[in-house]
Amino acid sequence: MAKTPKTNPHLQRVVRELREVSRKAEAPIWRDVAERLERSRKNWSEVNLSRLSRYAAKGEQIVVPGVVLATGEITTAVTVAAFRSSEAARKKIEAAGGRAIGLLELAVQNPKGSGIRIMG
Repeated sequence: MAKTPKTNPHLQRVVRELREVSRKAEAPIWRDVAERLERSRKNWSEVNLSRLSRYAAKGEQIVVPGVVLATGEITTAVTVAAFRSSEAARKKIEAAGGRAIGLLELAVQNPKGSGIRIMG
């Protein structure tokens, strides 16, 4: 069965640039995130704030190759990078002292991918 290509131009750009960062920095973490984003959308990670609060340590950098949702509360200040996050989730993360950013922004800040946890 043939794989259906992604049609979202923003998603295509993110995947392409993550692969490029992975090649240049020799960091396989970004290639792994790009491959997870190329899966069908029903297989994407959907991480709630309650899970982030349960497993993330203070100051940690978390990558969600999918969507961050606002169910639950978060009290830990973490940096969360995701393809997409709900507005309510973004507000709750920032209220806890953390940052909600895009995947490419984190890939540019940390091209080697050291100290990053993939969740979801």
